[in-house]
This record gives sequence, C-alpha cells and structure tokens, in this order.
Amino acid sequence: MGIKVAIMGATGAVGTELLDILAERKFPISELRLLASARSAGKTLQFQDEDIKVRELTHDSFKGIDLVLASAGGKISKEFAPSAVKAGAVVVDNTSYFRMTEGVPLVIPEINPEDIFKHKGIIANPNCSTIIMALPLWPLHKRFKIKRVVAATYQAASGAGAVAMDELVSETAAYIQGQDFNRTVIPHPYAFNLFPHNSPMTENGYCEEEIKMVKETRKIFHDDAIRVTATCVRVPVLRAHSEALNVEFEEEPDIEEVYALLRAMEGVEVMEDRANNRWPMPLDASGRDPVLVGRVRKDSSQPKTLDIWVVGDQIRKGAALNAVQIAEKLFKT
Repeated sequence: MGIKVAIMGATGAVGTELLDILAERKFPISELRLLASARSAGKTLQFQDEDIKVRELTHDSFKGIDLVLASAGGKISKEFAPSAVKAGAVVVDNTSYFRMTEGVPLVIPEINPEDIFKHKGIIANPNCSTIIMALPLWPLHKRFKIKRVVAATYQAASGAGAVAMDELVSETAAYIQGQDFNRTVIPHPYAFNLFPHNSPMTENGYCEEEIKMVKETRKIFHDDAIRVTATCVRVPVLRAHSEALNVEFEEEPDIEEVYALLRAMEGVEVMEDRANNRWPMPLDASGRDPVLVGRVRKDSSQPKTLDIWVVGDQIRKGAALNAVQIAEKLFKT
C-alpha cells in the first residue's frame, strides 16, 4: 500500500526539491497532491515522468491524505496545518511556526528520531542553519558534552527562496553591465556584497534567525544547558550555507577521536586537503545530501575548545531532505 502525499507550497524552491528527493529515494506514493496559492493553481510540475497539475490550497485539500509536506510559509502553515491534521494527515512542517510549540517534535532524524513518534499530528523541521550546525556537533556532544557554541553563518540566497536566487543572478548581471537594478526580495545591495541576516530584529539585538539557532539546538539535543550565540550573515552565494563554529566542551577533545566521530556520523562527510589548503565550499555541497566538515582545529586561545568549518545545502538537508527522512521513519519505509 502506498502513501497518499500532499505538498503544500509545491511550486517554491523547497517544494520542487521535495519532488526530486521523493523520486530519488523512491518514497512509496500512491497519490501525490500538489498544492499552492491561487495564482499558481493550474501550473504543471513533473514527478517521475508524470505531469501533475497544481491545485489551489484550501481547507478541503487534505481529504484522504496520509502525509502533508508543508513549505509554504509560517502564516500558511498556521492556517492550514490544523485542517490537515483534522482530516487525518500527519504534517511535516518546514516553516518556523510550530518549531518551539510545546508538544510538537522538532526533529533531525540522525539525532532524535525517537521524537517523531511523540507527535500529535504535526512534526516540525528545524531551521536550515540549525540542521547544518547540529548534525556534525551531535556526536561530539555525546562524547565530550558541549558547553557553548559561538557560530558565524554565511547564508546563501536559497534561504530566502527561489525568487531570491533568481534576483541574485539578475542583480549580478546588472552590476557587471553597469545597469540599475530594482530588487524586490532582498532589501540591500546583494551582488558583490554581504550583510547581517535580514530576518526581523528583536529587542535584545539578535535577529530571529540567530535566536532560532539558540532555541532549536537546545530542543533537539534535549539540553537547555547548552549556550549558543550566533551572528548570521547573508552572502552572495546561490545555495548552500557555510558556518564557522567555535565549540567549547566539558572534556578536552582529542582531535583524532573527533575526526573518527565525524566520519562515523550519518549524514556528515569530512572533506579537506590540508596540503593544498582546500576545505568545503558551497559549490561542493550544492545539490548534495551530506553536511561537509573540515578545518577542525584546537582553539589556541582557550582549552577544551575547537574551531570547526561546516557547509551544507540549505534546500536539501537544510529543508527538503530532512523532511522526507522524517516521513520515511514515520511510515517505516
């Protein structure tokens, strides 16, 4: 028996990636329902050589559906996810709306798969920057116990969606040609520039993206004692986020053991060529599933602390792939 699946936000960057990953991983689908806004209804998307027409999302869209993969934005999930649950579906939500809601599991399957089965109809997918950081840190936390993480992120246009990626390409071309460019998605000059993350600023001086990394890491690790601080930066890269992590542990970590733990961690790949000063780059991670790790070294300024460089595809493991992995475990495929 196949699974009846609906994708909410099917025409967006994550929605179209979900289609690719479901096909690649041969997820057992008996019916696929593609849902989007009224303006996208009627468009056609391809899945496994079949053209499927996009339907308008309504509260009646979920009848008979087993699984909803939601990636249409927090306001849409807030409005429509309860209707999906009421209709009998389980929602794997890729927005931020339910992540910190009590009783809603927040899951990275390689870290806390047992939380999946505590759901009450909704399972939350973590923020992309959190996933890319947490995945390689988990085995190190289990062995040496993390006290504090200082993270600096270098986030690609993909985090703001397909339209932002298109805008970066167009603005870069306009800049090279000396033409004016009217941006509509990114609020600041983006080509050949970077700026602190453009998510809403809060009263304590942290933007929402930075606060997500703090709170979500604690929830996923089930450890409120971990201290996390982050500075998130938007950089002119199409896809794949990079992060520089400074991690303090309770025990002194052994570098050789750290590398062994990282190489053994599912979903992590060590990539480095020290002789040629070559480390993971966004182009290495783009379109790939693993979070890439390299340049692990002891912090010379204080004991029990490592510097770690990580890079991951924001659309795949940072969003769509993680959601599909949750669904695979949920339905034991």
